[in-house]
Amino acid sequence: MKPGMSLMKHYLQFKDLRAEEYAYLFERARVIKQRFKNYEKYQPLVDRTLAMIFEKASTRTRVSFEAGMYQMGGSVVHLTTGDSQLGRAEPIEDSARVISRMVDIVMIRTFEQTKIERFAAHSRVPVINGLTNEFHPCQILADLFTYLEHRAPLNAKGYDLDCLKGKVVAWVGDGNNMANTWLQAAEILGFTVHVSTPGGYEVDASVAGISNSNCYKVFKDPVEACRGAHLVTTDVWTSMGYEAENEARLKAFADWCVDAEMMAQAQPDALFMHCLPAHRGEEVTADVIDGPQSVVWDEAENRMHVQKALMEYLSLGRIG
Repeated sequence: MKPGMSLMKHYLQFKDLRAEEYAYLFERARVIKQRFKNYEKYQPLVDRTLAMIFEKASTRTRVSFEAGMYQMGGSVVHLTTGDSQLGRAEPIEDSARVISRMVDIVMIRTFEQTKIERFAAHSRVPVINGLTNEFHPCQILADLFTYLEHRAPLNAKGYDLDCLKGKVVAWVGDGNNMANTWLQAAEILGFTVHVSTPGGYEVDASVAGISNSNCYKVFKDPVEACRGAHLVTTDVWTSMGYEAENEARLKAFADWCVDAEMMAQAQPDALFMHCLPAHRGEEVTADVIDGPQSVVWDEAENRMHVQKALMEYLSLGRIG
């Protein structure tokens, strides 16, 4: 066991870490990003190997983890269901037992949350959720870091997470893995999520895994959900794996396009975020995602920086 590590940790959903651990991670991400921008070599994960397992295709997840691990001095093994036993008959528990004997950390992007939980239960190394049907914790980690970069005061210990308390995040669209993860983050860090979804696409608090219903409010009208928000965010109407529902979703979500009217109801300095890829004219208008309140490109880049901090923490524990 390395100094600073008491027990091996997995990162399968946002609530796997405590608020004080997030404060540490955001500070590490800030330092690591600053070194990256200054072209300072920083390689604490030399001789460490990350296995990336993709059962769902990806652009941002692959590039951010792969580039991040190489920048930290490590190496990467890329696996898909097509070129491994994961897509065949081998039990996931056996794959976990074998793969975790050969690498130092595993990232999985898959469908059901139960699959990553089964893998982690039989893994000898930390496992990170790169996305499941139920949760997307690395994305919300990046989103919160991006908000802190733009809006939080910086003190000697890093960003002041107290600035999140009492803030309002407006979630407009599908009650999906992103919405579930925002609710978990709100419960841990003390802000409120205004959720507005079409009927039949609501957030299920039992799936989200929260115990405090005060961390979110439900609005039938997405414009009202955005009223007073400090951050407005959305996602595609049809997530990967739900393509068969695309036509029905296009009709159901027609009034849930984040536009200038919705942003006008938010705080004057409200930010807009989207985890990407985006469909301009569907879940968001071009003038919003390409407008001055949008921070989607910072948000996308920050996936790499927060994941570098996360891999460092799960591998080495606290630094210093």
